[in-house]
Amino acid sequence: MKTILIKLRDFFGNQSNTPGEFQFPIRYKLLLITSIVLLISMSGVIFLASYFFRKDSEVRVKENNIKINEILSLKVKSDLHSIKQDVHITASAVLRSTQSANSIAKELFEEDQNFVFIGAFDSSFNPKFEVVNDQFLEKYDYQKTEVKSIIKNIQPKLRKSFSGTTLIWNISPFFRNPILCISFPLSETKDTHTILVTLVKLDSLLDAFQTSGPVETFLVSEDGSVLAHPDAKVVLSGINLNDLPIVDRMKKSTVDNGQFRYENKDGESYLASFKKLGFGGVGVISQVRESKIFEEVNNIQKRNVYLLIVSLSLSFIVVYIFAKSLSTPILKLVDASEEIRRGNYHITLHATTHDEIGTLTKSFVSMGRGLEEREKLKDSFGRFVNQDIAELAAKGKLSIGGKKKYCTIFFSDIRSFTAISEKLQPEEVVEFLNQYMTEMVKCVQETGGTVDKFIGDAIMATWGALRDHKDHAIASVEAALRMRDKLIEFNQNRGSAKKPIIKIGCGINTGYVIAGQIGSSDKMEYTVIGDSVNLASRVESFNKETHTDILITESTYHEVKSEFNVVSMGEIEFKGKSKAQKVYAVLGKKSDVNAPKNLVELQKLVGIEVTSKKGIK
Repeated sequence: MKTILIKLRDFFGNQSNTPGEFQFPIRYKLLLITSIVLLISMSGVIFLASYFFRKDSEVRVKENNIKINEILSLKVKSDLHSIKQDVHITASAVLRSTQSANSIAKELFEEDQNFVFIGAFDSSFNPKFEVVNDQFLEKYDYQKTEVKSIIKNIQPKLRKSFSGTTLIWNISPFFRNPILCISFPLSETKDTHTILVTLVKLDSLLDAFQTSGPVETFLVSEDGSVLAHPDAKVVLSGINLNDLPIVDRMKKSTVDNGQFRYENKDGESYLASFKKLGFGGVGVISQVRESKIFEEVNNIQKRNVYLLIVSLSLSFIVVYIFAKSLSTPILKLVDASEEIRRGNYHITLHATTHDEIGTLTKSFVSMGRGLEEREKLKDSFGRFVNQDIAELAAKGKLSIGGKKKYCTIFFSDIRSFTAISEKLQPEEVVEFLNQYMTEMVKCVQETGGTVDKFIGDAIMATWGALRDHKDHAIASVEAALRMRDKLIEFNQNRGSAKKPIIKIGCGINTGYVIAGQIGSSDKMEYTVIGDSVNLASRVESFNKETHTDILITESTYHEVKSEFNVVSMGEIEFKGKSKAQKVYAVLGKKSDVNAPKNLVELQKLVGIEVTSKKGIK
């Protein structure tokens, strides 16, 4: 790979008119990519323009809301003051005159037919006079008693006016028409023991809130109930709008105007503003749904996107025509790399261009051939050296020197091998040994072990030495049990002089060893050495005297006792050990119901004939 990079660097820097100079360098093809970048920049300009247009629309809507609030608040405030003034003049005239209240109020009712009721009450709510518009009663089919009954029912709320407060609220729910109730003291400075109450139709007030366009305006009282709204049904219902964030913001605001963006409970966003009238706690609110005001912005943005898509499509067509010469050889290199990943290093690629891709293709083919030769060498090397060691050596991960490792060591040996080999031809010995070793080595490899070496007919293997293994002791005993089963299967078609029955003994020990490359400067091999290795070998030999096939030491037993059933063979004195060692014969896995239950069943299973027992202390 380093060679490829050097060649590419040299080619990129080549500007002379030589045979190696590129006819179609990639740098020129990248100009096409630049056109795409320009298109992306154009799209960015389009979206930025849409963004600022959106912001400008938002500012204009906010300004429009404020203007509408100002105009409506002036009109509503003027109308309410006019109503209050007319009622005050009429009530004063009635209270001073000896004429009947009806005759005096009649002039007001004829002049403004929106008035429904005028009355004056003392602090005990005894009426000083009460006048009802007969034309309203006749037109809308009401009785005087109904109107007076409604006034009587709302007396608890009207008491607030005795403290000098002007009260404005919607009593439309008590009628079949939109009606506004206004109560205020007769005199704001002297007599607060008399209040004036009037009922006024909301027709003219509602007309003022019938705005066109997306803006929605309405009038709310100090308690949040709606007083005027474009939808008459909302007014008639007398709904309370305290759940709207803009109403809550207006009620809490210390200033008489403001604007606010909020989302309702349905997730719709609104731009809203308010204006307090400074009269009876009433306020005007105007709001507009964002989806409405930004609808045209979104339409412009969509049209720009469509235009951008058309432009990009045309650009892609042009780029595709030129990029095909670039992408096709790259795709072939991708397919070739996949073949190499699968282990097929013999690839047939031909450079079709005279640019950097053509150079890379030639280098890629050379790399494949080099990998093919390396793999052949590794396979050949792995037949004479352990495959794991060959792989680690190829990757440069096999360090020189030794390392102390805690692992499990395994030895196996064929019983009476010398007697068996004397009856066979050399080639027959090699053939059956190869068959036997093949099956046994599979058992080692399947359990994560590493075959260290073959010593004649003996096998030495380790778990946890070359590669870390969490349960190396359990894995080694599992491998030995698999060897037992494989050997029984191997012996099924044997029993003749040319194919004698094979019996083996296995010894397993767990302990610390020195693992590393050992040998001379001319020849080295990876192996393990130490007292733990010697003990495993001697334990394997002791199978002859105990008439067993798998023996483990005490250190291994402590690691595997929860997984396997064993039988203690007592304490054995081994050469080189100052203390007698406890040895255990492995019966089988605890989860295997068909495993031998005792030594007799074990000996019967593997075909061991018991003659005598020696060496057991």
